[in-house]
Amino acid sequence: MKSILKTAAALIALATPALADPAEGVWQTEVDDGAFAYVTIAPCGAALCGTISRTFQNGGTEYNSENKGKQIVIGMAPVGGGAYEGQVWRPSNNKTYVGKMSVAGNALTLKGCVAGGLICAAQSWARIQ
Repeated sequence: MKSILKTAAALIALATPALADPAEGVWQTEVDDGAFAYVTIAPCGAALCGTISRTFQNGGTEYNSENKGKQIVIGMAPVGGGAYEGQVWRPSNNKTYVGKMSVAGNALTLKGCVAGGLICAAQSWARIQ
Protein backbone atom coordinates (compact mmCIF):
# COMPACT_ATOMS: atom_id res chain seq x y z
CA MET A 1 0.00 0.00 0.00
CA LYS A 2 2.84 2.41 0.83
CA SER A 3 4.44 1.90 -2.56
CA ILE A 4 1.12 2.62 -4.30
CA LEU A 5 0.78 5.89 -2.36
CA LYS A 6 4.40 6.85 -3.15
CA THR A 7 3.84 6.10 -6.84
CA ALA A 8 0.61 8.13 -6.90
CA ALA A 9 2.30 11.07 -5.16
CA ALA A 10 5.18 10.96 -7.64
CA LEU A 11 2.79 10.94 -10.61
CA ILE A 12 0.84 13.90 -9.21
CA ALA A 13 4.07 15.83 -8.65
CA LEU A 14 5.18 15.17 -12.22
CA ALA A 15 1.78 16.11 -13.65
CA THR A 16 1.63 19.43 -11.79
CA PRO A 17 3.14 22.21 -13.89
CA ALA A 18 5.97 24.17 -12.33
CA LEU A 19 4.89 27.55 -11.05
CA ALA A 20 6.28 30.39 -13.14
CA ASP A 21 8.21 33.16 -11.47
CA PRO A 22 5.99 36.25 -11.06
CA ALA A 23 8.48 38.32 -13.10
CA GLU A 24 8.22 36.03 -16.14
CA GLY A 25 6.29 37.46 -19.06
CA VAL A 26 6.30 40.39 -21.45
CA TRP A 27 6.70 43.89 -20.01
CA GLN A 28 6.45 47.35 -21.56
CA THR A 29 9.25 49.72 -20.62
CA GLU A 30 8.88 53.44 -20.04
CA VAL A 31 9.80 55.79 -22.87
CA ASP A 32 13.57 56.39 -22.84
CA ASP A 33 15.23 58.62 -25.45
CA GLY A 34 12.06 58.74 -27.56
CA ALA A 35 11.31 55.01 -27.71
CA PHE A 36 9.99 52.13 -25.63
CA ALA A 37 10.18 48.37 -25.87
CA TYR A 38 8.54 45.12 -24.96
CA VAL A 39 10.91 43.00 -22.90
CA THR A 40 10.37 39.26 -22.53
CA ILE A 41 11.58 38.03 -19.14
CA ALA A 42 12.29 34.31 -18.90
CA PRO A 43 14.51 31.92 -16.94
CA CYS A 44 18.22 31.84 -17.77
CA GLY A 45 19.80 29.24 -15.54
CA ALA A 46 18.84 29.87 -11.91
CA ALA A 47 18.13 33.56 -12.63
CA LEU A 48 15.90 35.61 -14.95
CA CYS A 49 16.93 37.52 -18.07
CA GLY A 50 14.99 40.00 -20.16
CA THR A 51 15.37 40.31 -23.93
CA ILE A 52 14.05 43.18 -26.05
CA SER A 53 11.38 41.54 -28.20
CA ARG A 54 9.67 44.55 -29.86
CA THR A 55 10.51 48.26 -30.16
CA PHE A 56 8.27 51.30 -30.64
CA GLN A 57 8.60 55.03 -31.26
CA ASN A 58 7.16 57.23 -28.51
CA GLY A 59 3.88 57.56 -30.47
CA GLY A 60 3.41 53.78 -30.56
CA THR A 61 4.64 53.04 -34.10
CA GLU A 62 6.60 49.80 -34.11
CA TYR A 63 10.04 49.91 -35.71
CA ASN A 64 12.94 47.54 -36.17
CA SER A 65 15.56 48.70 -33.66
CA GLU A 66 19.10 47.35 -33.70
CA ASN A 67 18.51 46.50 -30.03
CA LYS A 68 15.84 43.87 -30.69
CA GLY A 69 17.04 40.50 -29.46
CA LYS A 70 19.52 42.00 -27.00
CA GLN A 71 19.45 41.28 -23.29
CA ILE A 72 18.53 44.28 -21.16
CA VAL A 73 17.89 42.43 -17.86
CA ILE A 74 20.84 40.19 -17.03
CA GLY A 75 21.07 37.44 -14.42
CA MET A 76 18.38 38.72 -12.04
CA ALA A 77 18.42 36.33 -9.11
CA PRO A 78 15.57 36.30 -6.58
CA VAL A 79 16.55 37.58 -3.13
CA GLY A 80 13.11 37.19 -1.50
CA GLY A 81 9.98 39.25 -1.11
CA GLY A 82 9.50 39.78 -4.86
CA ALA A 83 12.95 41.39 -5.17
CA TYR A 84 15.80 40.46 -7.52
CA GLU A 85 19.41 41.52 -8.05
CA GLY A 86 21.53 41.31 -11.17
CA GLN A 87 22.49 43.69 -13.97
CA VAL A 88 20.69 46.10 -16.28
CA TRP A 89 21.87 47.29 -19.71
CA ARG A 90 20.77 50.73 -20.93
CA PRO A 91 20.74 50.75 -24.74
CA SER A 92 20.88 54.55 -25.13
CA ASN A 93 24.37 54.78 -23.59
CA ASN A 94 25.47 51.13 -23.97
CA LYS A 95 26.31 50.86 -20.26
CA THR A 96 25.60 48.02 -17.85
CA TYR A 97 24.63 48.85 -14.27
CA VAL A 98 24.07 47.02 -11.00
CA GLY A 99 20.42 46.04 -11.29
CA LYS A 100 17.61 45.75 -8.82
CA MET A 101 14.14 44.59 -9.73
CA SER A 102 10.89 44.12 -7.86
CA VAL A 103 7.51 42.79 -8.93
CA ALA A 104 4.09 43.54 -7.45
CA GLY A 105 1.22 42.13 -9.49
CA ASN A 106 1.33 43.62 -12.99
CA ALA A 107 3.93 46.25 -12.11
CA LEU A 108 7.68 45.78 -12.29
CA THR A 109 10.22 48.31 -11.02
CA LEU A 110 13.67 48.11 -12.53
CA LYS A 111 16.61 50.10 -11.16
CA GLY A 112 20.06 50.66 -12.60
CA CYS A 113 22.52 51.68 -9.91
CA VAL A 114 26.05 53.04 -9.52
CA ALA A 115 28.27 53.66 -6.50
CA GLY A 116 27.61 50.22 -5.06
CA GLY A 117 23.85 50.65 -5.36
CA LEU A 118 23.67 53.99 -3.55
CA ILE A 119 22.55 56.03 -6.58
CA CYS A 120 19.82 54.50 -8.73
CA ALA A 121 17.58 55.51 -11.62
CA ALA A 122 14.32 53.59 -11.90
CA GLN A 123 11.67 52.72 -14.46
CA SER A 124 8.22 51.27 -13.88
CA TRP A 125 7.17 48.65 -16.40
CA ALA A 126 3.67 47.34 -17.10
CA ARG A 127 2.85 43.70 -17.81
CA ILE A 128 1.72 43.05 -21.38
CA GLN A 129 1.43 39.23 -21.03
